[in-house]
Amino acid sequence: MEGKFKKKLTLLDLTFLGLGSIIGSGWLFASMNGAQFAGSVAWLAWVGGAIAVLLIGLVYGELAAAIPRAGGFVRYPEYTHGSLVGYMTGFASLMAYSSVAGIEVEAVVSHASYYAPWLMGDKGPSLAGTIVEILLLLVFFLLNYWSVNVFGKVNTIVTAFKFIVPTCTIIALLMFFKGSNLSVGGAAPGGAEGVFTAIAGGGIVFAFLGFRQAVDFGAEAKNPQRDIPRAIIIAVFLGTAVYILLQLAFLGAVPADALGQGWGHIKDAMPKTANYPFVWVASSLGLTWLSTLLLIDAVISPAGTGNIYLSGTGRVLYAWSNNRHFYSFFSKVHPKTGVPRAALWLSFILAIVWILPAQFDTWSKLVDAVTSATVMTYMVGPISMMSMRRTLPNMKRPFRLPGGQILAPLAFIAATCIIYWAGWNTNRFLIGLTLASLILYFAFMDKSDETRGRLGRDWRAGAWLVVYYLFILAMSYIGAYGPLKNPWIPGPYLDTIVVVIGAIILYFWGLNSALPEPSFETDTAGEAPPEFVEA
Repeated sequence: MEGKFKKKLTLLDLTFLGLGSIIGSGWLFASMNGAQFAGSVAWLAWVGGAIAVLLIGLVYGELAAAIPRAGGFVRYPEYTHGSLVGYMTGFASLMAYSSVAGIEVEAVVSHASYYAPWLMGDKGPSLAGTIVEILLLLVFFLLNYWSVNVFGKVNTIVTAFKFIVPTCTIIALLMFFKGSNLSVGGAAPGGAEGVFTAIAGGGIVFAFLGFRQAVDFGAEAKNPQRDIPRAIIIAVFLGTAVYILLQLAFLGAVPADALGQGWGHIKDAMPKTANYPFVWVASSLGLTWLSTLLLIDAVISPAGTGNIYLSGTGRVLYAWSNNRHFYSFFSKVHPKTGVPRAALWLSFILAIVWILPAQFDTWSKLVDAVTSATVMTYMVGPISMMSMRRTLPNMKRPFRLPGGQILAPLAFIAATCIIYWAGWNTNRFLIGLTLASLILYFAFMDKSDETRGRLGRDWRAGAWLVVYYLFILAMSYIGAYGPLKNPWIPGPYLDTIVVVIGAIILYFWGLNSALPEPSFETDTAGEAPPEFVEA
């Protein structure tokens, strides 16, 4: 018997799903990365990242409140632009989601090695460390396997603890704040380019990506129309406040003798404990109690986030399969628990795969990849929202984004810049893999006369996205974040201006390429159709 998702999650659960994902390993590393890239103005990178993510989050708040769906980020592009856009968004989302649990267990093992050095080798986790990472993923899998209610309540408790420790850190470090640290120069690369690099590659946007959990668990919310937009806004605002205060506390508390060569060389000035920047600062101030608390939280915070993302990956796989771009076996929901167990099994396997490749053997390299991959799934949302306003003007929208005609293209531009700022090495891998995966798309679309008949329509609706990826790939190569010593289009402003102009053109191309009417043919019997109001 086919099961249904259980509507068990409250506003508090949804908010803590988002906040629990936002406060993961990012806060433990990103403040130091932000300081190295942008120096004393690193807090601006957090403001910029928060604005970009909130713009995107509010777009999905409107979509998810009107049409709550498991794995909504994958479902909405399919509704408005057909199978090609739905497939590529799903593939990018699968890469993004399945890798986060690996990032978080690596952060757990990295910090645990402070007391157990045998967990880490010269270039990453040792064999023993890798085994511990797999065992942690197994624990996450079992927590998610039994029911969403158990998962949600455990996460709420863990997130409450995760919020307390950063708060204690902020209060303690601000008591040792040195204003002179903010006047130290030497940030590398510094200036606007340093802020842009910190946003995309310093782990700052990565730290905010968890806002999406309220959307992906929308089918399991008790009152999705009211609670999803609220949960997104509350989680992003609370996360932003915590991160800006942490960044300022870090900048002001770093020992002055570590800044002799400027912020750009802060890692060189740190001892071997550079993998634990807040622990290093707390120890240098004689705050032993805080160092101990940070090391405990350094295990709990990433573990809690990894637990959420392993579950979220299952919802993405469910949605991708439900869109008929993957084996239908993975769209089955267990009738008793309301959990997509087959998808959860594959999520567990994929998370293990991500921690094994040598090219992604460090936290920062994994973060670059997952940030760009995740934002590749976000950038379609503004176009889907505005196309639905055009084609379904009478659809009931419990939350309607004010100024959507302006904010939607701004959200698209922000997402595009973040992808571009991630740089050539990251984008060539992710975009190249996404385009190569179209072989899989044709394999699944060739299964029946019905799906083959939609190919022409869906390619006309989705050609803009293929061009979009090729445009980003080209700009990543010839711009300031590419491999060329003398970029054809230099930064920090000219290359970004070109990217913004290209984004505007592609936004309106994508908007005008939408299907004449959204197609809900991939919905199942257990999913409520959109509601409409009289004109």
